[in-house]
Amino acid sequence: MSSEHHTPTKDPPDHPSSSSNHLKQPLPSQPQPLSRYESQKRRDWNTFIQYLKSQNPPLMMSQFDYTHVLSFLRYLDQFGKTKVHHQACVFFGQPDPPGPCTCPLKQAWGSLDALIGRLRAAYEEHGGGSPDTNPFANGSIRVHLREVRESQAKARGIPYRKKKRRRKTINDVVVVKKDVANSSSTHNQSST
Repeated sequence: MSSEHHTPTKDPPDHPSSSSNHLKQPLPSQPQPLSRYESQKRRDWNTFIQYLKSQNPPLMMSQFDYTHVLSFLRYLDQFGKTKVHHQACVFFGQPDPPGPCTCPLKQAWGSLDALIGRLRAAYEEHGGGSPDTNPFANGSIRVHLREVRESQAKARGIPYRKKKRRRKTINDVVVVKKDVANSSSTHNQSST
């Protein structure tokens, strides 16, 4: 037997042990996965920038205005999945048409509204300037979205109604107070 067999008591220098804190190297921080909203916002922004680059001549971020945003929204209609009936269509104004027609598929108003919200935020995050100069927040965009909403509602025969928030009334507060008072008096009676 050889006396050269030896068990090391310390880890070799290139393999620091878990107990040697001074030799630990910080682990590279893992980026947090993006939320669904953030992922969609990034995808939408990249799609819009690609759209600008595809223009003739190509546009840079600093060169576009609200008219380019409007043309982008119209461009997106070709990928829409919402049937929007023409006024001349026999199904115009019917919420559930009984048969097919040749009316175009367009982007739904709600999808466009959400898209503009995400692009407005992305524009500001990418150094686009103040909210006052944001082309996605331009009044013409709001007018366009309103017109899309109204035309789609008419075409489907479903009027758009803004959801009303239920406000608490004085009676709601009184009922809560009475319930609390009743429960405390019931509690007091049962404890005696």
